[in-house]
Amino acid sequence: MDVNAPSALLGGLSPQRFMQRHWQKTPLLVRQALAGGEALLSRAALFELASRDDVESRLVARQGRQWQVRSGPLARRALPPIRQGCWTLLVQGVDLHVAAAHELLARFRFVPDVRLDDLMISWAAHGGGVGPHLDSYDVFLLQLQGRRRWRIGRAADRTLVDGAPLKILRHFEPEHDWLLEAGDMLYLPPGWGHDGVAEGECMTASVGFRAPTDEGLARELLQRLAEGDEIPGRLYRDRAQAATAAPAAMPEALLQFAAQALQRVLNEPGALARALGEVCSEPKPQVWFTPGAARSAQQGVRLDAKTRMLYDERRIFINGEAFDAGGRDARLMRHLADARMLGARDCAALSPAAQALLAGWLHSGWLHGGMA
Repeated sequence: MDVNAPSALLGGLSPQRFMQRHWQKTPLLVRQALAGGEALLSRAALFELASRDDVESRLVARQGRQWQVRSGPLARRALPPIRQGCWTLLVQGVDLHVAAAHELLARFRFVPDVRLDDLMISWAAHGGGVGPHLDSYDVFLLQLQGRRRWRIGRAADRTLVDGAPLKILRHFEPEHDWLLEAGDMLYLPPGWGHDGVAEGECMTASVGFRAPTDEGLARELLQRLAEGDEIPGRLYRDRAQAATAAPAAMPEALLQFAAQALQRVLNEPGALARALGEVCSEPKPQVWFTPGAARSAQQGVRLDAKTRMLYDERRIFINGEAFDAGGRDARLMRHLADARMLGARDCAALSPAAQALLAGWLHSGWLHGGMA
């Protein structure tokens, strides 16, 4: 991807210019970002996805000021009649199951993969929506079919409606009111209130991004660091401990030992970087891989849509696992991560150890043979 080339998807802005001007700063409305819209899948196919155990879905319905939310899997008979109106079906991770959705999501890879989350599709009957709300992450809202009216505004008052099953803003004052037709796109930075209501039957794709909290990331990193075996353990010793008349009191020496233990782990060269790569490449809990029969990369390989592959200066990371890589192997593995495919000639140029890794990943279903 040429990040300096103008993009119709971004209204003529280059990805570089978009990131400088709008990313996490200001909204952007693009008319006909996808000329005429895109039929990624039919309504029936989306409803079928919502019925599956390995797909996250929700049904949101409104009657007056009352909201109801039901989590999937959702059989077709569990959904209201289309003519009833004022209901929405939300299906997460459609990119993991529909090739066209995966290809659409790939068009947003001018943002680092570590931040890219998934492509959600919402199908709405007339009047359907999820109410005015905030997202803590960036989002691109692409109108695939039909029309949806979006009202957006900076939310000075973030008070929520009491007792609602959704985080609905109690006092929402929109600054803009836009009707999006099939093919139009709206980008919103974190913290912008928005309320989208379907005008007739419509389908909207939402490209969301991962935005971990520092507290949550620290917890995951500490857990990964604790599981590592690169650092030999040391026993706590208290040869200078005096007899105590307060046996329940925590010894100061133990607190110092604990602080030193944490510092040793954090100071271990590469330990934090390794843990971060493992955490960030970990697939979501509901992601399952189907083991493959092929173990040969003679025709080249491509990553499964569900596979998350990243790298840093020393390692490559795939689906929560880390592998040291250097020289030609590192260069080719990085190309596999960036392009999500590797040709037969490049596969043959890998070392025997790296080729054995590919064979294992093929067997696990993380890779597939062939470039198509």
